Amino acid sequence: MYFAALLARTEDGWQASDTELDDVETLSDLTDLAREVSVDEDTVLVFIEQEDAWFGIVRVEGEEDPRIYVSDAAAAARSSYGEILIDELIGGDDDDPADDLDTLDLDGTEDGEPDENDEEDEESPVASGEIVPAGPAGDQEILVDLGLSEGDLLALETDAMAEIAEALGAAEVLETVR
Repeated sequence: MYFAALLARTEDGWQASDTELDDVETLSDLTDLAREVSVDEDTVLVFIEQEDAWFGIVRVEGEEDPRIYVSDAAAAARSSYGEILIDELIGGDDDDPADDLDTLDLDGTEDGEPDENDEEDEESPVASGEIVPAGPAGDQEILVDLGLSEGDLLALETDAMAEIAEALGAAEVLETVR
């Protein structure tokens, strides 16, 4: 069971709304959803929580790239919405020249000759082929400027959304959508 909420920063404080993630298939979909509730391109936080197993935060500000934090990458990678965030975090940067090495034939095989390890790579449980570590992943300073330190964020376990909302001064508005 998931709980998802959007917190949009306004001149008058935070506005909260719960949201359905049924139509969200990519990080771009999630980012667009956040931008729709943004007031004057100010900060919008997307909270996703799965039954106290893991939580994720996506911070969207204007047209900037979203910032992402996930409390437990391995647990999130096993869920459909968490996988969207984890794929972005460990999936690699398309503009990174080091990623291009994966597409080059550097294993000694001739062009067109199949590599005996290719079949194993396709069966990897994570789309990016990376092993997902247990524990936090992403931008651990995602909420520092809003009043929640990196150490406090890392210490959160259960009911993290309520504690984060309390630190941001948005506990009452979040509680109304829960």
